[in-house]
Amino acid sequence: MTTEPKSAGSPPPAGAPPSAAPELDITFLDHLRPRATAGDYRVTVEHVLKGSDGQTLNPDDPLTAEHTFEIRAPQFVLDASSVHAFYPAPGASGDFTHTLPHVTLARAPLPWEREQRWSRSGRRAPWMALLLFRAGELPDDPQGLAHTTLRTVEKLVTPDEPRVCGPALTGLPPETLGSNCHTIDVPAALFNALVPREEEMYYLAHVRDAQPARRLDDGESLTEGKFGVLTGNRFPVTTGDYAAHLVSFEGFAGRLEGELPPDTESVRLASLWAWSFRCDTGAAFDAQGILHHLVAPGHDDPENLALRLPPRTDPPAHPDDAEQLALERLRRGFVPVAHRVLSGETTYGWYRGPATPVTVPEVPPVIGERGTHTTADHALIYEEEHGLFDVSYAAAWTLGRALGLADPQYAAETTRARRQLANTAARLMARGGARGADPAELATGRRSLRALHELARERGGRSLADDLAAPQIPARPAPRPAPDGAATGAADDAGAQQPPPRTSRAEARAASHALLADEGGQAVLHTAADRATGSLPQWLDQLTLLRGVPFPYLVPDARMLPPESLRMFRIDPAWIAALTAGAHDVGVHTSLDQRLAPTLRQATTVRAAVAPPAAGLLIRSALVPAWPRIRVTAFRNGAALTELRRDHPDHDVLLCLFDGVPDELALQEPSQGIRFGIDSGDLINLRQLQAGGNPELGASLPGRNFPSGGSGTVFTSYLRNNGVAGPAGVLHLLDGDGREGLVTGLAREFARADLQPSQLAVELINSPIEQRLTVPRAEQ
Repeated sequence: MTTEPKSAGSPPPAGAPPSAAPELDITFLDHLRPRATAGDYRVTVEHVLKGSDGQTLNPDDPLTAEHTFEIRAPQFVLDASSVHAFYPAPGASGDFTHTLPHVTLARAPLPWEREQRWSRSGRRAPWMALLLFRAGELPDDPQGLAHTTLRTVEKLVTPDEPRVCGPALTGLPPETLGSNCHTIDVPAALFNALVPREEEMYYLAHVRDAQPARRLDDGESLTEGKFGVLTGNRFPVTTGDYAAHLVSFEGFAGRLEGELPPDTESVRLASLWAWSFRCDTGAAFDAQGILHHLVAPGHDDPENLALRLPPRTDPPAHPDDAEQLALERLRRGFVPVAHRVLSGETTYGWYRGPATPVTVPEVPPVIGERGTHTTADHALIYEEEHGLFDVSYAAAWTLGRALGLADPQYAAETTRARRQLANTAARLMARGGARGADPAELATGRRSLRALHELARERGGRSLADDLAAPQIPARPAPRPAPDGAATGAADDAGAQQPPPRTSRAEARAASHALLADEGGQAVLHTAADRATGSLPQWLDQLTLLRGVPFPYLVPDARMLPPESLRMFRIDPAWIAALTAGAHDVGVHTSLDQRLAPTLRQATTVRAAVAPPAAGLLIRSALVPAWPRIRVTAFRNGAALTELRRDHPDHDVLLCLFDGVPDELALQEPSQGIRFGIDSGDLINLRQLQAGGNPELGASLPGRNFPSGGSGTVFTSYLRNNGVAGPAGVLHLLDGDGREGLVTGLAREFARADLQPSQLAVELINSPIEQRLTVPRAEQ
């Protein structure tokens, strides 16, 4: 067995299936430039008349027209429909120390619809930014719950309080000044230490173009279209509650560089959108370590991942025959269970569910193939040498029958289908025995065909009450004896035509049964069975996928699936056959039902839409409730198998069934719609930025991390030095204060002078954790 931690989007190792194929065609753009930004505009039209010689005919009185209009865009309030998604989710609690919060806007050009004075044509800076505050940093929100203060726009731009600085905005109409908006007051020192610089604003916004539409397992919904994305510049590096605010920086030209008015104590910002979450590093678990632990037992022996009772720590040195048999049974996935024989004695038997650690040899077709049954005795396997029973298939048959009887809809539909089929057979046999059977006709089949034609013409003329009252297998009564001398007189009359010979009751019954067995009769019965199946095939499809089967039937001993374990298994098709046979045998009450049961079984089997599963896995781990949609991909010869069923039998147990036996398995952290940050080790797993390169654009570059060469981490080398009292975890993006910025360092890794916002976003995409394992081949 081999295991290898990988990142989403990275190429698989040589010979491995391409599990990291992109699920979405996502393109990152630097920005969208609106044809016109928000503001007041004036259009002037001048009409000048000129003669044929080019002279102006109206130099002193040109015909002019003027029109003014305003392009409006959100400024102080953001409608809820404008916010498409954000991460981390509101109220979420987890280890987000490596995550930069982000917000996705439904309208892609929104971050650039207002012009910033420091913005340039080639480096469009957004007018909004995402700021992250820890509990206790904002005076008006000491608990970090994203609380804001509702004020008028006039109180925002011209605060009444002394030493509070608002945005330098003029020319606002009275109706705008009188409207309300949500605001926060940020202490001046915190403002200077936290806000991005003017040149950094360019790198904290980009456009995402997603094609086609797709919903991923977690995070936001990636739908088709273009979206504006704003990323925060601060990591929540310590445990506590955090509030994320999407704020407006319109009117703050020069103030992002720390040039606040003298004696400024607070800066008032318009909060366009806000939410809160909790970073709890103590409660978080090492997901990568847990994934590795789940497959680690396979390093010593691949059989440790098989679904069976663990071997004894002190096995007998020289086991006798009985002990050897017991050890072999345990190795093959059996467990001993209490069993009472027909004589009333209590002993033990062997039981194994549908999930087996070895390849099950083919079982003779006795389960569900030898007619119908009313008890499970036919499915008991007796080991004559040791006097023990294998009750596996008998338990499966009993369970299938119990599940069928416990479902009132299935039981009623099965009974109805059998009655309809029996009534059709009764009418068919009545036609076959009505006039008696001619041996020659029975031999050639003409009698059968004539009865079929008569049945088709009648089309069930009798009522259901008549059919139920009539015998199901009618016979022609014996003719009454003729009066004395009648036979002689008839015999003497040579010219009289002799009546056809009358058939006996046994012959009539034989004719009726022959009619059911011949080709025409079978065609009628199969047609009736097809029409009577109803929803039976769908119910049996779910049973084939083991839905409704109690978990102890799958794992009969809890020691087979201990905490923090992963177990692989194959499916015993004979056990599935016995399970469905028990359900098929519901509602058999008469000999005719028993005779017609194969016809109904065939009709439901033909209409089945689900093939029995071939293999599966079970995971019992704390990772299951933490990642309820953990991605499990099974491969066979490089092709992904179909996952037929995924279920949670318990809060910490995951069951997956596949349509084939895998030779490789990939376990991966649930896909986040989009998540930005850094990877394990406080490093950035570099991704390909060269289109047409190898690997493809956006894929992880194996073995290439940043910072490289052991020169520190992102947290030690590329965070602002805000001192002990300042906000921690703020990114240092561009060169300054005698230090290299993150953007500069990443550009250097790719031999570039600079990075674009879209390229920085690609490098900051978090990589989901993945573990691969090569599945051991099951023993024969």
